[in-house]
Amino acid sequence: MDIYRVFVMEQRGCGALKEPRWWLFSLAVFLLWKGCFAQIRYSISEEQKDGAVVGNIAKDLGIDPRILRERGFRIVGSGDSLLRVNQNDGVLYVNGKIDREVVCDRSSVCLINLKMVLENPLEIHYIAVEVLDINDHVPNFLEKVKKLEISESALPGARFQLQPAQDPDGGTNSVQQYKLSQNEHFRIEVKDRGANGKIPFLILQKQLDRESIPNHRLIISASDGGRPSKTGSMEITVDVLDINDNSPVFTKDVYSASLDENAPIGTTVMRVNATDLDYGPNGEVFYAFSDDNSNSKFRELFDIDAITGDITVKGQIDFEESDVYEIDIQASDKGFAPLTTDKSVLIKIVDINDNAPEIEVTSFSSAVPEDARIGTTVALISVNDLDSGINGKVSCALPEDLPFKLTPSLQDNVYSLVTNSPLDREISFQYDIKLSARDAGNPPLSSEKTIKVLVSDVNDNSPEFPLTSYTFYVKENNVPGESLFSVSASDRDQGDNALVTYQICRDCGNNGFTSFLNINSENGKIYALKSFDFETVKMFHFHVLATDGGSPSLTSNVTINVFILDQNDNAPVILFPINTNGSAEGVEELPRNVNAGYLVAKVRAYDADVGYNGWLLFSLQEVSDHTLFGLDRYTGQIRTLRPFTETDESEHKVVILVKDNGNVSLSATATVAVKVVEPKEAFAAADSKSVAQDDEENGVTFYLIITLGAVSVLFLASIIVLIVMQCSKPKDYSSKYLQDAAYDGTLCHSIQYRSGDKRYMLVGPRMSIGSQIVPGSNGNTLVIPDRRRRPSEEVRHNCNKL
Repeated sequence: MDIYRVFVMEQRGCGALKEPRWWLFSLAVFLLWKGCFAQIRYSISEEQKDGAVVGNIAKDLGIDPRILRERGFRIVGSGDSLLRVNQNDGVLYVNGKIDREVVCDRSSVCLINLKMVLENPLEIHYIAVEVLDINDHVPNFLEKVKKLEISESALPGARFQLQPAQDPDGGTNSVQQYKLSQNEHFRIEVKDRGANGKIPFLILQKQLDRESIPNHRLIISASDGGRPSKTGSMEITVDVLDINDNSPVFTKDVYSASLDENAPIGTTVMRVNATDLDYGPNGEVFYAFSDDNSNSKFRELFDIDAITGDITVKGQIDFEESDVYEIDIQASDKGFAPLTTDKSVLIKIVDINDNAPEIEVTSFSSAVPEDARIGTTVALISVNDLDSGINGKVSCALPEDLPFKLTPSLQDNVYSLVTNSPLDREISFQYDIKLSARDAGNPPLSSEKTIKVLVSDVNDNSPEFPLTSYTFYVKENNVPGESLFSVSASDRDQGDNALVTYQICRDCGNNGFTSFLNINSENGKIYALKSFDFETVKMFHFHVLATDGGSPSLTSNVTINVFILDQNDNAPVILFPINTNGSAEGVEELPRNVNAGYLVAKVRAYDADVGYNGWLLFSLQEVSDHTLFGLDRYTGQIRTLRPFTETDESEHKVVILVKDNGNVSLSATATVAVKVVEPKEAFAAADSKSVAQDDEENGVTFYLIITLGAVSVLFLASIIVLIVMQCSKPKDYSSKYLQDAAYDGTLCHSIQYRSGDKRYMLVGPRMSIGSQIVPGSNGNTLVIPDRRRRPSEEVRHNCNKL
């Protein structure tokens, strides 16, 4: 670099210069202030690197570098941020990057002025650093793209001023020339305006045609005078402004499209497109339906977008209503005087399978007799589909698990619904027949229709009793006219065919008891016209007929077995003692010397009832001396409790109460008069008494024989009846007689038997504690647990114990 030094005054110690002039007096005053100054000028090119050396100030000023730091060597000024000085050696360096165009803008000479200061003594030196320009900038247009609008009616020679390029460099490094890219319509001219630079102009040299070339793309470049030179460019876009000189033209000669029926509203059918070579409003095309269309129905179905030309669905499209539409479309531009073009559009409607088959029952019999023959026609069915072609081809079917089938007729899509198997109203009285029709479309559509077919009843079922035979238990002494029990039969038929009436069969081999019975023909309740006596009859059976109301009527019968249940309606009868007039009184004579436990007498009694009702117990109702006599409650034996003493009375009265075990017990009393005599008198009385006793015992024996005979006859009759019932009943319903519990006591009757899974017993005394009441037996029959069942059938009759 070049360095220029201008020394105004150079000091080597500040006292060496002494000239005898007046101006030196002023200098002396200044020196008293201990200050000296000098000026140095350096030059440096711009864009130097950071730390580049500008010059050695200490060396150029002749200052010893060793005293720089202690004398506060530094630089000040507006450019001190661009340059820095080393206090050790006095070298001036570039501080950062220096751009001449930033520091001095457009000045022809660019200087950076600094002051160098030294203290003790004070010295100020002026330093000027000139920044030399280099060609470091490219000519730049403020706009990268310049848009011009030129009407296609502009004449050749028209001038259009362009904005000049900017180059911060100066001198020959600034913009020197402009060039335009090669084209046949434009050229460039440059006008030099001195300090304002060179101004470019775009000149039209050939008339424009927007329809041929709607816009032109030009490149203008600016070059400076540097070596090497640098060039900047700008794109010029020339838009040719249009005039309305072209009509819209459709892009196709024929527009046609296919549209599925039932297309959703808003579906685009097609797009018509017309182009206009003009530009702007003159080239903007909008679309509309032509007013020349004779059929205005299409306006309810279609719409056209004025901007895009899209024809869309507006209403419901139905192939069955119309299969083709021809529409006139009009395309117009937006020029001041609009130009218009018409075009015809053809829309073909494609049939889709959108109609499900319709099932119609033309003839229908709602009720079919259950005895109808196979092939009986129930209904005539027709099927229709509004679609065409394969979409309208229909097949009809019904479920296979029904006793019906469809038979095609000679006419298409007509079927007969006929029976396919026998009907039974009692199995199914109604059929919900689901008819299904299906077309051959893709995807296929189907429809269903349900018809109800009732099966009417015929009298083909007899009344049915729930049991093959009935067994009822009736208490004796029933009130005549009251209902004893009832039977019920059901008929699976309907209406009058199921109306059941009842009657007692008088000619079915029944015994004579049917004359004492009556039945309600409507509800099957059976009434007794008389009271039954268990002691007279134990059981009987008869038959009940059930007849329905059909024509002809059907009948069934059932056997009724009736067992009479004993009631406590017989009081005990005293058999001993009995006097001559029939009263239960007797006299017993005892020797005074008898011991305790002596048998005084034994009271004997009988009850015609059975079970608990015939189980007798004895008790003392009245006794003159309770310490002297005792009574066995089961046997009726009167015994002495102690020996007689001299102080005991010679006559005693003992009243015995005999009571059965019925729910409401019945009783009888017997009186025994006891006379205490001396032993001799007792022996004599015994001899005379033996004869009377023999007569008495003969009478008692006669009564016992009669009683046992009657009981035996009743027992044998019961056995015969039960055997007959056993033989007449099915295997799963039998009666078995089982052995009863052991008993010792008074007269009793005990009959045990089994019916089905239940065991019954007409009990006597001391029956099993585990017995229980049978439901429905009126509380008079007991059930014995199965643990006491024996495999063999037995009948045991406990006879009277006297």
